[in-house]
Amino acid sequence: MATYRIRSSGLVNTPGLIARAINGYAFSKDRDAMVNVISGTFPELPKPAVRQLLSKAVPYTLEDETVVFSVDE
Repeated sequence: MATYRIRSSGLVNTPGLIARAINGYAFSKDRDAMVNVISGTFPELPKPAVRQLLSKAVPYTLEDETVVFSVDE
């Protein structure tokens, strides 16, 4: 199991960005675009992990302005 911690920065509010991407991922025509936005913003995240996060297949928690989630690899 891999655990990812994606932190906010002065330019990106990670919890807000993830929430918006999850909402966008609900529309099948926008799924690839939402995955590309998150993967482009956080290149250390593998696309399969991003898909699990955005599809709500795995839960995430917030630690201050950091999004934390785990996926099976």
